[in-house]
Amino acid sequence: MDKLTGAEFEAMIEEALDAIPDKFLEALQNIVVVWEEEPNAYHLGEDFEGSGDGPGGAGMPEGCNGEESAWGEGGGEEGWPDEAEPLAAADGDWDDEPWGTWCNDELLGLFDGLSLEESCGGQFDDLPNVITIFKGPHERCFSTREEMVEEVGKTVIHELGHYFGLDDDALYAMGY
Repeated sequence: MDKLTGAEFEAMIEEALDAIPDKFLEALQNIVVVWEEEPNAYHLGEDFEGSGDGPGGAGMPEGCNGEESAWGEGGGEEGWPDEAEPLAAADGDWDDEPWGTWCNDELLGLFDGLSLEESCGGQFDDLPNVITIFKGPHERCFSTREEMVEEVGKTVIHELGHYFGLDDDALYAMGY
């Protein structure tokens, strides 16, 4: 398949968002959906360990780095909340993979922010939650336009599911 233009890829994302029922779209607050050609070091978590940067690093509410918070003790492995689990590690090694939707070793999408539950009713909404969908990995993982449209839709829904507080097990059970 030929590479898509940015406008074509954006149209796929818009199509996926248009397919979401209004009752879910109306519940979205302080969230943006963007696309990038490729994941960068931040998206891949390369700046995260020990620096407070990278997905879930800077800007996380107290409790996510071992401090007391409104929802209890935080400070799970690598500074993530205890109850949080990474999505799918490309190589099965959870220690060095960022959260995101993966196809083999390609990062397809990433939710960077707080779920509705974690945001304490909007208490931590100074910065928007961001869902990033990556064009290059979709082009490399899926050989037809029809596959890409389907997988972009699944990626968007998967990442929105994390905003609503769903974990990977629940999303995968639903086919996302």
